[in-house]
Amino acid sequence: MRVPPALLAGAAGLALVLSACTTDTPDDDAAEGAGLTPDEEWFDQEEFDTQLAQRDITPEGDPEQPWLQAIEPEWTDTSEFAIDDPGDATVCFSNASVSNPWRVTGFITMEQQVEALQDEGRIGEFRVSDAADDDNQQISDIQAFVDAGDCDAIIISPSTTATLTPAVETACESGVPVIVFDRGVNTDCMVTFIHPIGGYAYGADAAEFLVDELEPGSTVLALRILPGVDVLEHRWAAAQTIFDDSELEVLGFEFTGGDGAQIKDLVSQHLQRGSVDGIWMDAGDGAVAGLEAFEDAGQPYPVIAGEDELSFMRKWDEEDITAIAPVYSNFQWRTPVLAASMILAGEEVPSEWVLPQEPIREEELQDYLERNADMPSLHYAKFGGEDLPGFPEAWTDR
Repeated sequence: MRVPPALLAGAAGLALVLSACTTDTPDDDAAEGAGLTPDEEWFDQEEFDTQLAQRDITPEGDPEQPWLQAIEPEWTDTSEFAIDDPGDATVCFSNASVSNPWRVTGFITMEQQVEALQDEGRIGEFRVSDAADDDNQQISDIQAFVDAGDCDAIIISPSTTATLTPAVETACESGVPVIVFDRGVNTDCMVTFIHPIGGYAYGADAAEFLVDELEPGSTVLALRILPGVDVLEHRWAAAQTIFDDSELEVLGFEFTGGDGAQIKDLVSQHLQRGSVDGIWMDAGDGAVAGLEAFEDAGQPYPVIAGEDELSFMRKWDEEDITAIAPVYSNFQWRTPVLAASMILAGEEVPSEWVLPQEPIREEELQDYLERNADMPSLHYAKFGGEDLPGFPEAWTDR
């Protein structure tokens, strides 16, 4: 099985390494252009081509329920896991963390989906462990679920790919169905692996927008969270590939640790060096801070690729900025528990469940702002929970 990129925002939650990946001043090597040839470790041409093609494939399923849609699914028979009364089933979830707004939004959505399934008698108890972005803790959490022996299904959102692979394999060897979502692991033992299209698609959506909107010769600054995380590296590798085939001048990239103050400071320093016409980000929850640097410098707003976090989308609307919001579909948090209920009922599921991943563009901005008018700034527009029991209070009162 391919191991598509892991989660965007989840990667930003690796708090233990963030401080080591930030700088107080722009890195000269990065700022002067660290090259636009993707690192071979992080660039797979076949996977890149696959993801970019998947953006144009119509998913199977109801477009009103994108969390149940699938792109080119290959269906897996799960009859061996069917139980007589799924309403008594215990579903166990090992979560990497809820260490950033994207994961908080998603976990709230998951909890509300669980409540709906429990009311329908489709699952029973829901047990959750949170590893707080600690690989060793998550390995221990998964082993505890296996040792307890009373999980009827185990859902895993891995903290990292390679390190968690043996723990996922251990869960598979226990004989219960295993569901992996958001970040991948280096095994195909799970019954289903659930994820949006991936990091290459995200990075390409953002880079293509800048190429289309900026004049040849315009300057672009890339803002990245941290190195060594597959989903983020894939986003940057896709952007490098597209920028290399353009007439834009890429100033380089800066690692920001996802910290708003750091983002603002680094952008301000680049503006002191010269003009910045465009901003590419591998995670846009700090986009507003970057835009504030332009305000403080008295400079016009750049063309920018942010994300579907509401603080950015509202700024985009208020200031009439030329922008796009790439997404790593937050509604994916509904899919694992739905998959668990399907598997425990013996229903087929895709072996690799690829969910749609559509960026929010200018023509859709007002629609998504209206849908999320009562939501807090750190909420993600494509959370897909409007039909769940706790809407809207579960998300507004987080």
